[in-house]
Amino acid sequence: MRYLLIDNSNTRTKFMIGTEEELLPWIGHVDTAKISAETIALVLEDQSWDAVYLCSVVPAKALVIEASLAQLAAKPFKKLTHNSKLGIGINYPIPGQIGADRLANSIAANSLYGSPSIVIDFGTAVTFDIIDDEKYQGGVIAPGLGAMTDYLATKTALLPKITLTEPESSIGKSTEKAMDIGAVYGYRGLVREIITELIKELESKPTVICTGGDGELITDGLPDLIHHYHPSITLEGIRIAATLNF
Repeated sequence: MRYLLIDNSNTRTKFMIGTEEELLPWIGHVDTAKISAETIALVLEDQSWDAVYLCSVVPAKALVIEASLAQLAAKPFKKLTHNSKLGIGINYPIPGQIGADRLANSIAANSLYGSPSIVIDFGTAVTFDIIDDEKYQGGVIAPGLGAMTDYLATKTALLPKITLTEPESSIGKSTEKAMDIGAVYGYRGLVREIITELIKELESKPTVICTGGDGELITDGLPDLIHHYHPSITLEGIRIAATLNF
């Protein structure tokens, strides 16, 4: 089967085709705020699929996606939830509170890297999800790196919006460089401290995987703690879940 896999996140919605064995090379993107029947039809105009599997953390847009795809093609449609077949257990008091994207990350981490593992997803928020004994155990949520830099630019009169890069020095010689150092080094400190505390609670050393827009930049400075950068781990988890549920 060819699955249309959809990762409907807060900032951007990704579309990919997958099979029972792999993700295929094509990927489409739509800004989540611009999701509509028209934008979905445009991004999918040259694609074909047998079934749809949706992972969404934006309920209002999930409804638009489902209705739009029903108009495009009458194909089986399912959504990833805590009630889906996941390939992992859940050790969490209220499973319905777990974001579908975090479940997808955990499914893929367990399948690809084993247990215990920690998945860090650098998105609008940065999430840490822990898989141990082949069960989702819980996690951590912190503000995303973009939130830090955007806040400074919008809440101060003189600080600009910046594009993050690897600092050349720990002493900034301009406002932009000083902000870049504070964001990149400061965020690595946040990530290092959280990982260190999580490891203390696990019986054996976990594999740590990261994904998301700023993940590669942060990972480059933490080679002793983060073992893998996997940019498509969420979609890989959605693919695995699709094969389990169709």
